[in-house]
Amino acid sequence: MLEFITLPDNLLPPVAPYSHAVRAGEFLFVTGQLAEDPKTGEVIPGSLESQTHRVMDNLKLVLDHAGASFKQVVMARIFLTDFRDYDIVNQVYSSYFVDGRLPCRTTVGVLGLAGQGNVEIDLIVYCGEP
Repeated sequence: MLEFITLPDNLLPPVAPYSHAVRAGEFLFVTGQLAEDPKTGEVIPGSLESQTHRVMDNLKLVLDHAGASFKQVVMARIFLTDFRDYDIVNQVYSSYFVDGRLPCRTTVGVLGLAGQGNVEIDLIVYCGEP
């Protein structure tokens, strides 16, 4: 059974035709998030550190809405427009996971991202019994 999850319009308005997440059985697939302000949909200005925090906070909004948490993330994919930012993103990213429970991960360098973002992260979450 599939469940298509879209947040209310006042949180993370979709900028394209997609669901914020899709639950497929015991797995939740979370759409890649950029450093968009949840109210305006515009990429926030500022440092890559603040943008990465915004990406992770946006992911948390989706996880919360779907009844999940970072503790259940089994796979993350990070897309960076500049691989020299790898260490900065790692510092922020890892602070959202507790007790050393880090998911599998892929990091990919890309030429560009939607909305002029510098970092995008998507997730696969296991929502079944541990």
